[in-house]
Amino acid sequence: MAKLRIDGNEIEVPDHFTLLQACEDAGAEVPRFCFHERLSVAGNCRMCLVEVKGGPPKPQASCAMSVRDIRGGPNGELPEVFTNTPMVKKAREGVMEFLLINHPLDCPICDQGGECDLQDQAMAFGIDTSRYQEDKRAVEDKYIGPLVKTVMNRCIHCTRCVRFTTEVAGISELGLIGRGEDAEITTYLEQAMTSELQGNVVDLCPVGALTSKPFAFTARPWELNKTESIDVMDAVGSAIRVDTRGREVMRILPRVNEAINEEWISDKSRFIWDGLKTQRLDRPYVRRDGRLQPATWAEAFGAIKAAVGATSGEKIGAISGDLASVEEMYALSELVKSLGSVNLDCRQDGAALDPSLGRASYLFNPTISGIDQADALLIIGANPRFEAAILNARIRKRWRRGKFPIGVIGEPGELRYSYDYLGGGPDTLKDLVDGTHAFADVLKNAAKPMIIIGQGALSRTDGAGVLASAAKLAGSVGAVAEGWNGFAVLHTAASRVGGLDLGFVPGAKGVNAAEMLTAMDVLFLLGADELDFTAKKAKLTVYIGSHGDNGAHHADVILPAAAYTEKSGTWVNTEGRVQMGNRAGFAPGDAREDWAIIRALSDVLGKKLPFDSLSELRVRLYAAFPHFAAIDEIAETDSAQIAAVAKKAGKMNKSGFASPVKDFYLTNPIARASAVMAECSALARNNFKVAAE
Repeated sequence: MAKLRIDGNEIEVPDHFTLLQACEDAGAEVPRFCFHERLSVAGNCRMCLVEVKGGPPKPQASCAMSVRDIRGGPNGELPEVFTNTPMVKKAREGVMEFLLINHPLDCPICDQGGECDLQDQAMAFGIDTSRYQEDKRAVEDKYIGPLVKTVMNRCIHCTRCVRFTTEVAGISELGLIGRGEDAEITTYLEQAMTSELQGNVVDLCPVGALTSKPFAFTARPWELNKTESIDVMDAVGSAIRVDTRGREVMRILPRVNEAINEEWISDKSRFIWDGLKTQRLDRPYVRRDGRLQPATWAEAFGAIKAAVGATSGEKIGAISGDLASVEEMYALSELVKSLGSVNLDCRQDGAALDPSLGRASYLFNPTISGIDQADALLIIGANPRFEAAILNARIRKRWRRGKFPIGVIGEPGELRYSYDYLGGGPDTLKDLVDGTHAFADVLKNAAKPMIIIGQGALSRTDGAGVLASAAKLAGSVGAVAEGWNGFAVLHTAASRVGGLDLGFVPGAKGVNAAEMLTAMDVLFLLGADELDFTAKKAKLTVYIGSHGDNGAHHADVILPAAAYTEKSGTWVNTEGRVQMGNRAGFAPGDAREDWAIIRALSDVLGKKLPFDSLSELRVRLYAAFPHFAAIDEIAETDSAQIAAVAKKAGKMNKSGFASPVKDFYLTNPIARASAVMAECSALARNNFKVAAE
């Protein structure tokens, strides 16, 4: 720790702090453009100038000077820093005047207006006149893809975007070329950016040089209602803010959550919002004469009642989709059980995960923030870059610190960090378990080794055997030990952990999702769209969902439901953290919240569920599953459960592991309804073809 005085106040801060961080710790406001807490120090905007007593007779850039770099007085006086002296004020005004020499004063038409750091700081720290009459320089706008719009005349060369793409995203797609007046930020060859995190440069840009292309010229920030919620595009559970105007979602932004996404979100999470407006189901439909035709709620419920009455409980089944919340899964499971059925499944992909084996057997046990503590990593059957882009950025962050060997079993690919490719399938995993592979020693010699097993390894016919082998390996290399549980299951579906926690899996003599398609008379699909419906033989398929996607096309009755931004719901992320999303808008037309649809249907079927409101539903849910009431917490698990899984060793076949995510941008019904995601997908396929050639 280091002691110093800032504006006369004595404080103590960690000795690795910069003066800027120390000043902010003391409550002083220091303007900045280039400095960012999660990026390397550039020190090139010079806005954060302060005066250091005993230092050089000129202002110092506080972002580039550490508290260790300043000295106290000759008699033991503490070092002193001043942030509000006349020298500092004059220096900041001068810097601001320089920044505005070439900056176009187009605030009325700039998308960043109202959220612009330059605008705010010019008001607070600038002066009301300019001494420059010369023509401003002009810089050609660049095409860098369908997500980020460029107006490079506004660029002040803070290089935040360059540092982000290089350091966090892991690909050097942006850079500063030229010198002096000819300096400009560019993608060098003016190609589209390929990173799945590129949208974060919009938040980082302190001026309007990089803005959101889909959001451009649609709304001003002060017109929008802002709702804090949770992202469901993957199983990470990133903290987001949904901005709406009236009933319409206008944009989605990240919120800071150090435990999960820090302050980044993936492009799919950020730009998915146009898919919330298209392909929506806004009225019930019933299939008549081979065609889906609009119907009333009474007609739709009547068709379901007739089908349920004509069959028995063992011929009724329910499959929940990847975006379902805990509340609606609980309501549907209670309804199906009341009809005498145990045919439930939340695992559309057939993953070999079973809640009876214990919660530790299907969670990302070390937690997302725990990646920072790991010192060796093995990835089995997963591509974190596409399956969980934010989690992959956390792995890269740990890798950049050094001494972090990474091994991969499965498909080789560009993960944005270097790794040792160990092999393609179960044979390599078996060698590691047996200790004959060299990487087994790497894991054994690590203090906190970590093993990530993906759905590409678990959603196979031999998934149970792969899970058991991975659990056995975790025990043998010390990944599961006192004070550390490095056994991590990486999920791809936001609803999966919540469904497993609920026990939304087949009961005794129940059948799984794939078998339900052929064996059921009445099949409920709760937003389940990722199934192979070519084998479906169910007499009546009921689809409860928000979009006219795969499941709706093969349904006999469609009940229109709310999307994730249109309801309050609970989701549990891949590490087992319970999170609550809030309603930002209302569903279109006759669409209703899923739990309310199921409650109304239960009344018609003569099996009325014992709740009339969401709060009453949650009272019953929390009574049955108390850990759902602990919002933003992870219930403690028993690592001994992993040892029990290891004893259930089964056979593994020879085929290699393959990631279930083939197209990052089109993984769910909302994404497939989004024109922006479709453009990104087409561009990614083009880039892949060019790279292959």
